[in-house]
Amino acid sequence: MANLVTIAETVGSNRIVPTISIPYPLGDPNTSKEEQWKLRRHRVEVAINTLASEIEETTIFEVKI
Repeated sequence: MANLVTIAETVGSNRIVPTISIPYPLGDPNTSKEEQWKLRRHRVEVAINTLASEIEETTIFEVKI
């Protein structure tokens, strides 16, 4: 999981899941607690699923929320 995707690519990360922002990588303090929970849970689920993905090169996984 990375805030700065370009830097993650530069250092050679092979699986990259974009996060929301630098101070709040997995949430948005301007939303309700329920919405934050959904955002966090979804991004962590995407990150866990990437570990089971077969990849050949650096891959940026899409987060659809």
